[in-house]
Amino acid sequence: MRRLLLFAATGIAGFLVDAGTLALLLWATPLGPLTARLIAIALAMLFTFWVNRTFTFGRSARGLVAEGTRYGGVGLSASALNYALYSALIIAFPTFPPVLAVAVASLCAMAWSFLGYSRFVFGPAPPSK
Repeated sequence: MRRLLLFAATGIAGFLVDAGTLALLLWATPLGPLTARLIAIALAMLFTFWVNRTFTFGRSARGLVAEGTRYGGVGLSASALNYALYSALIIAFPTFPPVLAVAVASLCAMAWSFLGYSRFVFGPAPPSK
């Protein structure tokens, strides 16, 4: 239960990085909501990797490079799901607020992320032969 709560807190913090970066880029640059979101997702993923590795799950027995590669794989698949949902909302409903679209898409991708990170990334490494 502790891990799930820490994961949720990390997700909230990651959402703030994601949505805050998106809002800042939309305000301060000529980037549109789709391009700006790609940058926001990347920053949020780096942030959540550090927090999840440090506080939520701890380091695995795999080492930083293997762990980071696995995290990136799960993160990219969750981000693809997240981005697809976000884009669908923005395209289907042009007046839908981008930050609200981030929230909806992020909640939908959360379960996939938790299972992937807890089992595939930070779960126990298979025994060596």
